[in-house]
Amino acid sequence: MYTREELKVVKRTFWQGFATYCEEQPFLQGRKRMWLLQDTKVKDIELKFDANREGGYVILEVNPRSEARRLEMYEKLTWYKEALERDFPEGLIWDLCYTRESGQEVARVYAYKAGLDLHRQAHWPAFYEFMANAMYRLERNFRSIADYLKE
Repeated sequence: MYTREELKVVKRTFWQGFATYCEEQPFLQGRKRMWLLQDTKVKDIELKFDANREGGYVILEVNPRSEARRLEMYEKLTWYKEALERDFPEGLIWDLCYTRESGQEVARVYAYKAGLDLHRQAHWPAFYEFMANAMYRLERNFRSIADYLKE
């Protein structure tokens, strides 16, 4: 088990390693910004990475303040499910009501790779490969529908 400070160091080292991995990938070279993340240009939608003891996640999150807006945006996303899941033969996981640690309810559409543990440094290359490739595909598919979500 790690202490709180040791865990901070592990996570910082992991994310620094991921940034280095992404900089070295040919398919990511020449981009102005490495990832869209919070700058999707669509209100209340963000792209996120997560890595923990259960696995790696690449997430499209709908996080407005109002539940009605969350439901509306989630429904719009379902209209474009086929476009979002293009390049994901196994599909994506659709979760209308995900509760964050803070207690806020959000909607998530995500790809998940199980069997990886953030605490095992030997798993990090598999995390990096999964997250970079999955986010590249999710971001590309999201860009293809982003203008329709703004309406």
